[in-house]
Amino acid sequence: MQKIISPIVYTLIAVSTIIAGVIAQPSRTLAAEETAILAGGCFWCVESDYDHVSGVISATSGYIGGETPNPTYEFVSAGGSGHIEAVEIVFDPEKISYADILDVFWRSVNPTDDGGQFCDRGESYKTAIFTTSDAQKTTAEASKATLDASGVLNNPVVTAIRNATKFYPAEDYHQDYYNKNPVRYKFYRFSCGRDAEVKELWGDQAHRGITEH
Repeated sequence: MQKIISPIVYTLIAVSTIIAGVIAQPSRTLAAEETAILAGGCFWCVESDYDHVSGVISATSGYIGGETPNPTYEFVSAGGSGHIEAVEIVFDPEKISYADILDVFWRSVNPTDDGGQFCDRGESYKTAIFTTSDAQKTTAEASKATLDASGVLNNPVVTAIRNATKFYPAEDYHQDYYNKNPVRYKFYRFSCGRDAEVKELWGDQAHRGITEH
């Protein structure tokens, strides 16, 4: 009887091991991803910029910071909601670090402007870093302090560092806007003066890490 049962047991163990490995695989994949939430003015532009950063897996436009659930674009852009246009960035920390994500961020915005960004004015267009962990908060604070101390910018960095609250993805028509409406997007970005101001502010460091903008 022993000779009959043993092969069956071994087969069941082998099958169980294979199944366990298959089930565990998604967990390893998820563990290799990290999320950053950044507000840099118009989320169309921030999403486009990070879609062209090596190591970034996805970028999603949305709203964060206010107390009203499920905010709409009209509600946020009217002002007074407490929400800010932001982008949720999923990245592979083995390919790009959170510190490098912030390095790209600084050099794609004007972090000395406390009234909005470029042609977009008001609280919903202010720059902010929403940290999702104590480690991110420490990194963000150090990054901001280093930038301030560098003397690269003529004025103090006013970008707020805040604990992340619930992030609400924006309406579908806002997602991937630069690809869905390339002519309108390029006209908006040019007429808003975003790239020109970033270039004037940062010089050769402007848009560092972004392959296309």
